[in-house]
Amino acid sequence: MSLSATILMLVIAPLNSFLFTSKIFSISNNDQVFQVQKEDSGAVEGTESNKEKPTVSNVPAPMPTFQPIKKETATNLAIPNAHSSLIIDVDSKKILYESEGNERRQIASLTKMMTATLVMEKISDLDELVTIGEDEVYIEGTRVGCPRSGYCISQRLKVGEKISALNLLKAMLMNSANDAATALGRHIGGGSVDTFVDMMNKKAKDMGLNDTNFCTPSGLEPDGRESECYSTAHDIGYIAAYSMEYDLIWNIMRLPNNTIITSADGTCSHTILNTDIVLNDITNCIGGKTGFTPLAGRSLLLGVADPTGKHKIIAVLLDDPYRWQDIKTMISWAFESYEWR
Repeated sequence: MSLSATILMLVIAPLNSFLFTSKIFSISNNDQVFQVQKEDSGAVEGTESNKEKPTVSNVPAPMPTFQPIKKETATNLAIPNAHSSLIIDVDSKKILYESEGNERRQIASLTKMMTATLVMEKISDLDELVTIGEDEVYIEGTRVGCPRSGYCISQRLKVGEKISALNLLKAMLMNSANDAATALGRHIGGGSVDTFVDMMNKKAKDMGLNDTNFCTPSGLEPDGRESECYSTAHDIGYIAAYSMEYDLIWNIMRLPNNTIITSADGTCSHTILNTDIVLNDITNCIGGKTGFTPLAGRSLLLGVADPTGKHKIIAVLLDDPYRWQDIKTMISWAFESYEWR
């Protein structure tokens, strides 16, 4: 071997070793970063040795192009009638305003925002049929055909009725029907409402929401367990913002009064009212969800877009007897006090 060849080997061999070692180090670091991203996104944890290669769906969403910036001329907002209140920007998840936003409270039917989210994630075909059982038919409070407890305007669900998941979703979101929420939960839980509630709470934990514990798909508090059922204005606001990934949820909440849903065989017809009485009073209202139990009080969340339609907020009120007036004040303040840039 010539002298020049020997020198060349002495130079290249260590360089190749260095490059190979660097490549291994780089791959190892990338695996560590990916594992953190999976945990942050609420993905199922796995070991480095058996996890699948990262795909596009595992990559965290990019930061929104626009961020809400408070104007120098902005005034302070006060909502004294509410026990808790909050405004959150949908895209950035930035809190624009809060008062007692992390106080744990019962939230009644605002719970149905999580139920709806899981319906979208667990039922691939919303034409799938759900069979109604006795527990749904005899549940308390608002029910399909009965927009208020004790006040019915059409047929109720009956035991053995088969109806699509989509129609139950409409009844649950528009009219806050507890029987529809329970039927969907039981169906997704493989016949067990408790299994579905476990799924709700796991989803909340995966989202990083540690001040939430659901007891039922409907938001009703079981007797003797009332203190176990709670969330916060912050957590339910975040869940509502997250749910905007599913346009159908919010499109349903804008359906008009007297929407008709029917059983699969067409023999049962149910009239659904919309509980959002300010839907047509607020410009660019995307939709809303009401909630009430004696323990939770009168609660409300509303999604609204700015005049451009590009920027959306969620406003939340927990236990506010003047919720309809106060939600308008919050929305006006938000768009007067912030600009997106």
